[in-house]
Amino acid sequence: MSAPLRLGIAGLGTVGIGVVKIIQFHADLIALRAGRPVQITAICARDRHKNRDADLSMYEWAEGARELAARDDIDVFVELIGGDEGVARDAIEIALATGKDVVTANKALLAMHGQALAETAEAAGRVIRFEAAVAGGIPVIKTITESMAGNRIRRVMGVMNGTCNYILTRMQSAGLPYDTVFEEARQLGYLEADPTLDVGGIDAGHKLSILAALAFGTQPAFDAVEIEGIERVSIDDINRAADMGYRIKLLGVAQMTARGLEQRMSPCLVPADSPLGQLEGGTNMVVIEGDAVGQIVLRGAGAGAGPTASAVMSDIVEIARGVRLPVFGQPAVTLARPQAARTAVPAAYYLRLMLADKPGALAKVATVLGDSGISIDRMRQYGHAAGEAPVLIVTHKTTPEAIDHAIEALPRTGVITGEPVELRIEEV
Repeated sequence: MSAPLRLGIAGLGTVGIGVVKIIQFHADLIALRAGRPVQITAICARDRHKNRDADLSMYEWAEGARELAARDDIDVFVELIGGDEGVARDAIEIALATGKDVVTANKALLAMHGQALAETAEAAGRVIRFEAAVAGGIPVIKTITESMAGNRIRRVMGVMNGTCNYILTRMQSAGLPYDTVFEEARQLGYLEADPTLDVGGIDAGHKLSILAALAFGTQPAFDAVEIEGIERVSIDDINRAADMGYRIKLLGVAQMTARGLEQRMSPCLVPADSPLGQLEGGTNMVVIEGDAVGQIVLRGAGAGAGPTASAVMSDIVEIARGVRLPVFGQPAVTLARPQAARTAVPAAYYLRLMLADKPGALAKVATVLGDSGISIDRMRQYGHAAGEAPVLIVTHKTTPEAIDHAIEALPRTGVITGEPVELRIEEV
């Protein structure tokens, strides 16, 4: 059997400790599958004395991630710190410069600096693996870069943030308003320290930009992702959508068109009986469409110690086997900066309006929609309260530009109170 693959692990949170435990509990199995032993040489974390429910006594402690990355007794630097700047980025650059391969779960870093890091790694003959950066334990990176390497990918979409999916499904199942479930998620520890990363769609947007780069052979372009979070989704929207056979999901969609690369992360309605519509709790799902294979649906745990550590270990074992692939599936120097394109694909839309109880109000709304080139498929009006009534409209397929025109014009009718809510209905 070959010489051991020696690891340096930076970051001992839930994922880092999960990796340590897998290596400790499955050392013999890993060695058989990898063709060589995998061993931890050294570790580091901010607090050396914290109780982590794991035996770390046999490992050397480094003073910090930068020092760990520079050690000459490790072959692979495992970065599980997080953050797109600072110590995580510095340590990875040091590791590459000193001849190490890198395994990371850091989606923000890859979304923001992936191209530069990929060029650095490939110029040095090193690899960066990041299966754990997108959709936790779901092997979506390997599916795109390896299993679907013979396909021209048409579209990638999915639910990529378990916290948002938990909030939306909990609102529906318990009939609770957004603010209540948001606080519940905070108490359960589901939210990032900055909750906007989750509910604002930023975390999921990072993941979508990585998948788009892999799928379409472009540089990661997070700054071109159209992002809208779930903050505007109310329990009324949840219930009204359910009445019509839909569920609301924070859905990421990326596709290459003649105009350029479309990337959007926003709340959408999906059919309740579709795979995405049936997705509950913190589970993730990614749908990939290839010209040869058709549609592939991947579903599984999107976060957590076990699933994410499992993904990290898959990368470590691949390196131990001697698998050497370009970071984004093809040489980094061949990746072009994509032309960003706003979504233009027609779709049906859900509109929720608070309509003043005035004669002719509905007629004025219908006129605005007609003038914008939008026809109504279904419309429901719910009970009056305090001189106003919620009106729900589902349109026939129309363009985003037409919806924008209508949303801008509706308040000028004088019969709309509050801000209209529009959600795209996605075909899945």
